[in-house]
Amino acid sequence: MSNTEKVPLSDELVVDKAKQFKALSNPHRLRIFMDMSACLGPGCVVESDVGQFENCQREFSEQLGLAPSTVSHHFKELRTAGLMHMRREGKKVFVWVDGDAVTELRVLLGG
Repeated sequence: MSNTEKVPLSDELVVDKAKQFKALSNPHRLRIFMDMSACLGPGCVVESDVGQFENCQREFSEQLGLAPSTVSHHFKELRTAGLMHMRREGKKVFVWVDGDAVTELRVLLGG
């Protein structure tokens, strides 16, 4: 055991992080999240047409060998866990990885 200072964790934060770890415990969601994080970078917002976003989901579908509806479900689970966000405005889709969530996970894991 090291003498490093422990990060104080509220019950609410523990529950929130547990939801995020649960979402990331699925190998396909973890792959999607890692790829999106590498591509976007935490806090980077990407704007695309709905069709482009659907193409992105189809690419993940092919890469992972999953049905497009399953990939869509994985995106939803990542959003529900607060790891990613998506906003639609007309025919535009804005997608981003939650930078605060990534930072909090790093701190929690000691990195």
